[in-house]
Amino acid sequence: MARKINKDAIDDIMKKISSRELVGSDIRTNKLIYSIIGFIPSSDFVENALLMTNLGYILSEKGLNTCIVDLKVFYPNIYHFFDIVPNNKGEGLLKVLKSDKVDFREEIQFTGYEKLYLLSPSPQDLFEEYYEFNFETIERLLMTLKNMFDIILLDIPNNPPLEFCLGAMNYCHTGFFTASEKIEASTNIIKLLDHAESVGISTSKFTSVILMNLLGSKFDYKVINELGLKIITALPFDKSASASALESKIYIKDSQLVNKKFKKEIYKLADLLADDSL
Repeated sequence: MARKINKDAIDDIMKKISSRELVGSDIRTNKLIYSIIGFIPSSDFVENALLMTNLGYILSEKGLNTCIVDLKVFYPNIYHFFDIVPNNKGEGLLKVLKSDKVDFREEIQFTGYEKLYLLSPSPQDLFEEYYEFNFETIERLLMTLKNMFDIILLDIPNNPPLEFCLGAMNYCHTGFFTASEKIEASTNIIKLLDHAESVGISTSKFTSVILMNLLGSKFDYKVINELGLKIITALPFDKSASASALESKIYIKDSQLVNKKFKKEIYKLADLLADDSL
């Protein structure tokens, strides 16, 4: 059963949040240059929530105050992966978007893992409540979070007409497309990048690809490179990882037997983010 997050407890924790107070100036004196990171799916059979919850846990273990933001406003799901009771209608992401006077500390949820937090929509929110927001609203959201956390991971929907897709792309410092061994993956990436560029959004920060759920099929990886994209990480499919997610557990932490390739690749990605090496 999902554990209920105590709002008073999170307020006590988050009223002190800053890089210097929670991480400690003796550990980290410089803020990350690339602190707002976006992840966009480009094909079926990718699991951004699985990737981001495990990645977020590793980054928090490195001492980074980490916030995962679920921008899939129509179908949020990351709260499941942390076994968190979902927000009530109108709470969480929607509430901080609607007013710049709302205290973010009241709407951000503690995941149960030190230095790791979640900002999520409510699954009860009405679709039409998210149509009114513009780029400026998304910029305010992300700049506020940037001042609260060391690193922010955005789960961005691949839905170009929605402001939460292009707006998030616009204000990310860097980003990744997640892809599986699907023939349409590279085409979908280029199509979204072309559209984003046509409306004035810089796309140079979204040229990295994370391959997920690899089955060892005869997929032509050269196509991705020929399109000017770069494969950063390649994560194999692992039934244990999916099973851990269904049980609301962090695979990289809770599984007794972690796939060595999966572990190596996700830690490589975490190191790149933590070291500003992208």
